Amino acid sequence: MMVRNKQALFWSFMFPLMFTVIFGFFFSGDKTSVGKVAIFNQSQSELAKQFENTIADAKIFDKQDFNKIEDAISSLRKNEVAAVFEVPAGFGDPQPDSPKQIIVHYDPANISTSTIVLNFTDSFLTQASFNLQHAQKIFSVKEEKTSTNNFNYYDFILIGMLGMALMNSSVQGIAINISKYREDQILKRLTTTPLKTWEFILAEVFSRLILNSVQVSLILVIGVFGFHGHIFGSIALIYLISLVGALLFQSMGFAIASLSATTSAAEGMATAITIPMMFLGGVFFPIDQLPAWLYSIVKFLPLSPLLKILRQVGLENTSLFTDPVNIIVILAWVCVMLVLSLWRFRLSDG
Repeated sequence: MMVRNKQALFWSFMFPLMFTVIFGFFFSGDKTSVGKVAIFNQSQSELAKQFENTIADAKIFDKQDFNKIEDAISSLRKNEVAAVFEVPAGFGDPQPDSPKQIIVHYDPANISTSTIVLNFTDSFLTQASFNLQHAQKIFSVKEEKTSTNNFNYYDFILIGMLGMALMNSSVQGIAINISKYREDQILKRLTTTPLKTWEFILAEVFSRLILNSVQVSLILVIGVFGFHGHIFGSIALIYLISLVGALLFQSMGFAIASLSATTSAAEGMATAITIPMMFLGGVFFPIDQLPAWLYSIVKFLPLSPLLKILRQVGLENTSLFTDPVNIIVILAWVCVMLVLSLWRFRLSDG
């Protein structure tokens, strides 16, 4: 029955793969550049030349050449460049009245890029001030990484795509399909056959697990081999965790189907659950960046602990039991959804 619905089957694969490819074009590989920048150096001092060379050599910027500063600022307004550095004439000269500031033109709406540009410039000028005053740096940062693996934002997103694919195909697929079966009287007709309820449920569950396994495989193959994503942990463990997550979301799908009177209601309820969870569960960004009151809620959503475990195992190469709370939360959700489904779901409904 699942294979016959070719459109639904197609979009079950296409939806997460589309996100995997789109994010791959933007964030894959060793891309560290925050965008194109232009620099207009009107000073001949050594400090000004050093600043220009630092910008040109920095891996976080792509230096763009313009003939006029007006053209560069025009490109900035069109979002074609991230920032424009303007070094005034006489900057860095030893005269007391020489200019002491570098002008940075940027778009305040582009918060992440503008923050990097301003911090970079401020760090350079602070170091230059120390050197000029022959001052030694007293305080510094000592880095202590929780993981020696170097993974980037695309690797973070790649794991998120696994969770999103499992959630959408299981919750929406089960909820909508079962509701459709009920609406079309298929479930009621099954009660007149030798097929037992548990056999029908197992068939539905195992067919979905096969679909989920193929989804996980395609996302990993495209992400790792197509866009140079990284998986540092055990692939077998990733599959195991993914299938446990699939069972969790399937139980949610059965619960939604048992509570929905029509297919439209099931579709609306499933969408109302999966869309917020997609953005608040940690698919696209770390949820610890959320306000404290909101984080204290969303960390217990079904998707949040699943993605935490997948990232710990897949990216940090740590143990499955590094944070047992995540496992407890997942198992608790599975138990609640199964109890609700067993209490409400009947083949004879409809």
